Amino acid sequence: MSEGRIFTVRVTVGQEETTAKLIYSKVNTYNLPIYAILAPSKVKGYIFVEAPSKSAVDEAIKGIKHAKGTLPGEVRFEEIEHFLEEKPAVSGFEPGDIVELISGPFKGEKAKVIRVDEAKDEIVVELIGAIVPIPVTVRGEYVRLISKHQKE
Repeated sequence: MSEGRIFTVRVTVGQEETTAKLIYSKVNTYNLPIYAILAPSKVKGYIFVEAPSKSAVDEAIKGIKHAKGTLPGEVRFEEIEHFLEEKPAVSGFEPGDIVELISGPFKGEKAKVIRVDEAKDEIVVELIGAIVPIPVTVRGEYVRLISKHQKE
């Protein structure tokens, strides 16, 4: 088996994930030699396909709605590797930010960020409007940013 090479497929902007799913379905149905399909949310109008050859990618996208064609040349893995790294849900939050709790017992409450722990993917907040400010630790996916802390 030859080693996979990564090719870029141009697609309709906003249809990256849909196109990737259609290609995946076709690959499974016809047992095509496609190893992986990547549709990063930060890249608009393109998806990446790992296959043994450009012709394998061309065969996989033939007849797929929103797939406009394969770009010439290959992409090195190092160029797209950063799209595969999982970032903690709390990255981007800073002390002083105002958030809304979107899950758990305090759902719907607004809170001020006191401390961010990216290693544990947790955030310590104080509820706004509480009579006694008590620090509450919540998971990163349980908060939604309302406003960033204004730096002087």
